[in-house]
Amino acid sequence: MSQNNQVSKGHQHPITIMIDEINNIFSEIGFVFASGPEIETEVYNFDRLNVAKDHPSRDMQDTFWLKPEDVEFPTVLRTHTSPVQARYMESHEPPIRIIVPGKVFRNETTDATHEAQFYQFEGLYIDKDVNLGHLKGVLEYFLSRLFKGQTEIRFRPSYFPFVEPGLEVDMRIVDGDSKLSGRWIEIMGAGMVHPNVLRDSGIDPEKYSGFAFGVGVDRLVMMRYGIDDIRLLYSGDLRLVNQF
Repeated sequence: MSQNNQVSKGHQHPITIMIDEINNIFSEIGFVFASGPEIETEVYNFDRLNVAKDHPSRDMQDTFWLKPEDVEFPTVLRTHTSPVQARYMESHEPPIRIIVPGKVFRNETTDATHEAQFYQFEGLYIDKDVNLGHLKGVLEYFLSRLFKGQTEIRFRPSYFPFVEPGLEVDMRIVDGDSKLSGRWIEIMGAGMVHPNVLRDSGIDPEKYSGFAFGVGVDRLVMMRYGIDDIRLLYSGDLRLVNQF
């Protein structure tokens, strides 16, 4: 084919690039990809994850609920990818190591840092004698590979219904050429899987323990490429995509 008739190559969206890289990094340490429905029942989105009946995340101002007359059971657009963890634990015996990227939905006002839909990924590791040291090692490996520099992390106490203890995770790139190097940045939520979540999924919490973590893929994309408005990722503007 002559040069004048060559067809220009397409470009992957930066979110797709990031999800592929996340999957590749975690596959190096034995994690496998898992997925599940974006339209999810209340049972899996909330109940199986130890979310109390009066928790504000169940309110209509936070969650998109399907009309009751259209569904057999109370049903939502999933607010996180954690329901996949519950479904996977029901159908698989430990040891379990999964990574779960996917689209999630929140009923919130759109601005430079918030969207009503965005991509999240979560990790889950269940086995005998799993502890916070394992969580720290896995996250340091992942973040060092992702941001291409030696990375430190620190834990701060927090609360999430499905883990105990719950943690906020900060990271600092110690070396490397990233613009993020040298400063602490809040990066994700994490913690040890709550015994109730294990028990409701058919796993004995006296025998097994595990950790879980979750972070916004969009946030990682914005940090990696210096994008300052999340809405650009969903604008359909080829001037953005064609840079990748």
